[in-house]
Amino acid sequence: MPLVAGVDSSTQACKVVVRDADSGELVREGRARHPEGTEVHPDAWEAALTEALAAAGGLDDVAALSVGGQQHGMVCLDDAGEVVRPALLWNDTRSADAAADLVAELGGGQAWADAVGVVPVASFTGAKLRWLADAEPGNADRTAAVCLPHDWLTWRLPGAQGLDTLVTDRSDASGTAYWSARTGEYRRDLLELALRGRSPAVPRVAGPAEVVGRHGQVVLGPGAGDNAAAALGLGAGPGDVVVSIGTSGVVTAVSDVPAADPTGTVAGFADATGRHLPLVCTLNAARVLDAAAAMLRVSLDELAELALAAPAGADGLVLVPYLEGERTPDLPRATGSVHGLTLRTSTPAHWARAAVEGLLCGLADGIDALVAQGASVERVLLVGGGARSAAVQQIAPAVLGRPVVVPAPGEAVADGAARQAAWVLTGELPGWAGSATRTVEADPTPSVRERYAEVQPRTDR
Repeated sequence: MPLVAGVDSSTQACKVVVRDADSGELVREGRARHPEGTEVHPDAWEAALTEALAAAGGLDDVAALSVGGQQHGMVCLDDAGEVVRPALLWNDTRSADAAADLVAELGGGQAWADAVGVVPVASFTGAKLRWLADAEPGNADRTAAVCLPHDWLTWRLPGAQGLDTLVTDRSDASGTAYWSARTGEYRRDLLELALRGRSPAVPRVAGPAEVVGRHGQVVLGPGAGDNAAAALGLGAGPGDVVVSIGTSGVVTAVSDVPAADPTGTVAGFADATGRHLPLVCTLNAARVLDAAAAMLRVSLDELAELALAAPAGADGLVLVPYLEGERTPDLPRATGSVHGLTLRTSTPAHWARAAVEGLLCGLADGIDALVAQGASVERVLLVGGGARSAAVQQIAPAVLGRPVVVPAPGEAVADGAARQAAWVLTGELPGWAGSATRTVEADPTPSVRERYAEVQPRTDR
């Protein structure tokens, strides 16, 4: 019975699952916390991975392992392979002005969409590199190689290696803004544009099922960005849209054709199988629920009960939940806003309903953007910590306008990494993937989204 391990090195924690390579049966699992913040030294990820692997029973009987990780994070290494500075994470918005500058310097959104399938925003690695070049030129000069969080962890697992052994995969490379999912090639000119002429090494882009190294007796797969790993773990196919409500809100679909959206709303990412994964990402997701629960001094379960006690549309109360700025739409300096607050709507139930609906309206806009790029949407797979809310599950099909499938609880990213590890080990992508527990349907409530659109800001204040 060969065993495989999948790792999810996310913003908040490192999760490890160990599964039977043939059946997908969960054998054991482990977890460890990551530090909070938008700037983290990669050593913390390695320490958490070590702790999570130990909690999962170690790797003595494991044959293969792959790492799924948070996308876009900027990991800079010097000539000796040492970390130059703490990594800037995807949700660090200090690079917002740098992103705008890059867009303008290449000639606008269409030029970027044509070049690499994405238009830089603060989240992307290229924008963070421009920030580094301008804010910390000494650190930019020291940077001999640039990689991503999952690349760095995979590189560290075999022990000391040279920079020329850095490896990434298509899905994570497509989130840098200097690699094209359409051509399968780096655009070094865009990397150099970001770093104002500097030209560091970048990881080799491995094939989806390629062996990229060994950790003792354990074969290492190429890994994947977290969104691609989640799609792989869920077994998402054409017609499926995955809506993930975690630290970020992610709407993505598996496609056979690359996306090239000049507005930048849809990022033309790659998936973990050789296809494409057009994606829309928001900064504000599950923490909108956390903030509402904290404000009302209730638990998340009590927040869900309150939300379901209020009518659809919350009698006109709308929360636009840009609590930490926003990535989609690209409003990094925006703040949250409340509209329609009256004596009638000044109740905990109305506030709870507005929080859930505001969160879902932003994700519904993402689905519309995918459809505009040619994606087929027949059903929604609802995952992530925020998807555990009974109110989110029941209100989602009405706001999103499609049936919502709620997969069995699990770790979709780690499961996808484990599925990739089994593929690397056996040479065949295994059939096991996440299973649905139920499908939720409801009559659409277009008035909720119409009201949200009336008050949604289009520019930063």
